[in-house]
Amino acid sequence: MHILLTRPLEDSVEMILKFKSLGHQVSHLPLISINKINHEEINFSDYGGIIFTSANAVKFLHLNKLDKNIKCFCVGDTTEKKARSVGFQNTFSAEGNVSNLKELILKYYDLTDRQLLYVSGETISVDLDQKLLKEGYSIKRVINYKVSHNQKFDENFVKDLKMNMPDMVYVYSQNSASSFLNFIKIYQSENLWMNTNLMCISEKTSSILNEIKWKKIFLFNPGEEEFLLYKI
Repeated sequence: MHILLTRPLEDSVEMILKFKSLGHQVSHLPLISINKINHEEINFSDYGGIIFTSANAVKFLHLNKLDKNIKCFCVGDTTEKKARSVGFQNTFSAEGNVSNLKELILKYYDLTDRQLLYVSGETISVDLDQKLLKEGYSIKRVINYKVSHNQKFDENFVKDLKMNMPDMVYVYSQNSASSFLNFIKIYQSENLWMNTNLMCISEKTSSILNEIKWKKIFLFNPGEEEFLLYKI
């Protein structure tokens, strides 16, 4: 099976190796770049809990002054794995869904505890901080990275891809979906994807690509990629 992965290489290496070990052909088309944003210094002692909705938010946060035993709420297993790799001990994972993450916080974080710190990228699909404010929580959002859309692609790669279209492609964000749609239109490949299965992280992500005709569209949570190979 030919699989196309679209995340930055750093986030795709493990999956590339995994899929290749299973005997699949893997192509890599990084659609976005992740860049750090400088922000005000954080007084971590003001906070009793921290929220991450992506592994990149963990990656770009200076953690040397943070108590790693703080309650750490993560949107999914990939983010939790990243948080634990840098020393967080008391982690909770919502299995890839922001709505579930909110419910997890409501269940395990008391309103009377100290303020929550929400660390995220510049663009988010759900205003989690606003939803928690409505529930009565005190919360501060800090933005520590932004996404830029890749505009240039290797012409030989594009030529080879058109000659050997993938059986499935994984798209992980609305930003990536927008970049992917732009890529498809730039290279006038709108009619080449009819036999490709589109795997998207959410319905909002897939809706951006609905104007392209796909074989099938599947929704998934991070960690389910290998499982999806056996569904098509």
